[in-house]
Amino acid sequence: METRKYRDRADYMVKAVTKRRKRLREMAVDYKGGRCNVCGYDKCIAALEFHHEDSAKKDFGLSDGLTRSWPKIQLELDKCLLVCSNCHREIHERITQPLVETSK
Repeated sequence: METRKYRDRADYMVKAVTKRRKRLREMAVDYKGGRCNVCGYDKCIAALEFHHEDSAKKDFGLSDGLTRSWPKIQLELDKCLLVCSNCHREIHERITQPLVETSK
């Protein structure tokens, strides 16, 4: 006799999606080198962000939950720099210039 309830399945799906998004984020950070492209920060993965070098070429935001396939995520990552949150704010305020990425 099946004892699982709908709520059990819903809880499982939420946990599975959260786990997948976390794994994809870790893969994305590793793919971009694992450290800030400007200052080299690498202590906390949560403080690392993806900066689109040309927002006109942006197909989707990488902070929107990473719900796409890994190949599509890689294509979008190729348009970005990995920067820490402080450097990201400084780039947008035109205080800091990002280094041009040489790999990929």
